[in-house]
Amino acid sequence: MSDLAQRYTEIVDRIDLAAKSSNRSSADVTLVVVTKNHPYQIVLDLLALGARNFGENRDQEAAPKAQELANHPTDAFTWHFIGQLQSNKVKSVLDYAKVIHSLDRESLLTELQKRTEDRVDQLGVFIQVNLTEDPDRGGVGVPDLSSFAEKVVSAKGLRLEGLMGVGGLQVEPEAEFERLANLSAELQKVDPQAKGLSMGMSSDFEAAIAFGATHLRIGSAITGIRP
Repeated sequence: MSDLAQRYTEIVDRIDLAAKSSNRSSADVTLVVVTKNHPYQIVLDLLALGARNFGENRDQEAAPKAQELANHPTDAFTWHFIGQLQSNKVKSVLDYAKVIHSLDRESLLTELQKRTEDRVDQLGVFIQVNLTEDPDRGGVGVPDLSSFAEKVVSAKGLRLEGLMGVGGLQVEPEAEFERLANLSAELQKVDPQAKGLSMGMSSDFEAAIAFGATHLRIGSAITGIRP
């Protein structure tokens, strides 16, 4: 078994165990393997292992990688864009990504609405929430969340998946996960179908599962550090 296969299998097993420990099914948890800083070949290798969801945070890297993979016969899989998205990169990102985890501001919402209004398949979006008092951390402020969500729901080309959180530095992740889960319950008053919670990474995904995470963004614990 290759090192990549061993790491991937270990993470999948840990997700399954963490889900069972929380009386959940691992089928309700989507593993998004973050492939940034690695060549497109790692996606092909992971597809062979059973991975079907991949995350990138920079269009400059993701776009050519997606183009390379478009030239290979592969099983169906989904690109997730997980980084801060500049409005002038939206057109490029929409060529490959089916889910955006970082809808964080009005100007980006406006651009996404414009680019998806004639889309047959709705674009899945997570609202990125700023759980801190620091505006430089990015994300929609908690007081503005409901009104912002209503605008997302009214956009016919978008499908509101749920929330993604940006927590504070040196804050226990469990506290942030619990807060985001509580905000998710409030969000569902706006859209009952928006139950998604994109939270949990390599170091804390088991705790995130305990608080209801539906999408885990795991990179180096699977891919390793690029040489």
